[in-house]
Amino acid sequence: MRRRQFNAFFAGALAWPIAARAQPAKLPTIGFLGAGGQSAWTHWTAAFVQRLNELGWVQARTVNIEYRWAEGRTERFREIAAEFARLKVDVIVTVGSAVPALKDATSTIPIVFAVAVDPVGSGMVDSLARPGGNVTGVSIQETELAGKRIELLREILPGLRRIAVIANVGYQASVLEVTEVRGVARKFGLDVKLLEIRRAEDISPAFDALGNDTQALYVCSSALFNANIARINSRALGARLPTINALREYVEAGGFMSYGTDNRELFRRAGEIVDKILKGAKPADLPVEQPTKFVLVINLATAKALGLAIPEAFLLRANEVIE
Repeated sequence: MRRRQFNAFFAGALAWPIAARAQPAKLPTIGFLGAGGQSAWTHWTAAFVQRLNELGWVQARTVNIEYRWAEGRTERFREIAAEFARLKVDVIVTVGSAVPALKDATSTIPIVFAVAVDPVGSGMVDSLARPGGNVTGVSIQETELAGKRIELLREILPGLRRIAVIANVGYQASVLEVTEVRGVARKFGLDVKLLEIRRAEDISPAFDALGNDTQALYVCSSALFNANIARINSRALGARLPTINALREYVEAGGFMSYGTDNRELFRRAGEIVDKILKGAKPADLPVEQPTKFVLVINLATAKALGLAIPEAFLLRANEVIE
């Protein structure tokens, strides 16, 4: 009996390494929290995935990516954050507006923001050089570009005296941007009317309340507005208001002009940060990055619809002209 038991044990012991090798290794998982809708984020998501592929991370082969979409509803952030915490994903990728909910849900899972406005001032990180905690990413310092956008509007509209600013006032970054716009406007002697938006249903009534003396519309970026680009551009065009904002996607969707970062490049850089984290780096040790290139995009078809003649010299300065 002892000999048979020993032989069975020995045979089983020999089989253990074979069985262990037969078990597929668990792939690292990236939780991707999109603040807007999937279709609106197509370019950004593709840029992120492409950079991961270039670094050797391929969906279902070397990594799993779990996508969740908030569709511009900030109340979804906490639901998705809690889900990712339960799933124990290895790293979470998102934008700045969703970081507070994610930080509340986990203090251990690394969080990478591909786009964030003033991450230090909003408390996401301790400093750009030494983020601390479990959060790092790419900061666009959006408020610092507000002055440049006003200057661009004044070049196109030399008689500019009154602008409207549409902002999601429930989003702290937009509140900071509005403050910056007002400061720059005062310097140029411009009147500013604020259109306060808290939900998608506020957009149309805000345009209805606009006076006829408004000459241009400054659009502060937010997940809520990204999910309602078509509505904002349509109402602005109906009111014959040239728009300026941060994202080329607004201009592609019929807006007039944008000046800011190319978010596709920022999502590529987020992919590089994720690569480092999946290879063992800690967010606290990865400095928050900042963009060095800003792009000017003009929609010439929208300009014509608005009756605006764009000087040739101005068009030559643009990085992209959509016709």
